[in-house]
Amino acid sequence: QVQLVESGGGLVQPGGSLRLSCAASGSILRINSMAWYRQGPGKQRELVALIMFDGTTNYADSVKGRFTISRGNAKNTVYLQMNSLKPEDTAVYYCNAAVTTDSYNYLEPWGQGTLVTVSS
Repeated sequence: QVQLVESGGGLVQPGGSLRLSCAASGSILRINSMAWYRQGPGKQRELVALIMFDGTTNYADSVKGRFTISRGNAKNTVYLQMNSLKPEDTAVYYCNAAVTTDSYNYLEPWGQGTLVTVSS
């Protein structure tokens, strides 16, 4: 079993910043990648940012230059620094990981989601 726990959501004014955190725990041999997705009101869930095992990152066009994904030193934690937030960034943000367990199974767990609201 692998669990992802997110934190850091909240209410912020347009132009403001927030930092989301996601910590993975459980029977982990290797985390192959970690990512942040979001689902806005009435919208489908979409990929926001991804970081691979080797540190390669990828971003949705809508957040490039404003959001930064990074990992903690232990590499079982991922952060999403969100700057210059816009009302259209309002969504529930979900953490996702691609994990090889210590019994060599492959899992893609999801966190519970954290709400980010950008409003004045």
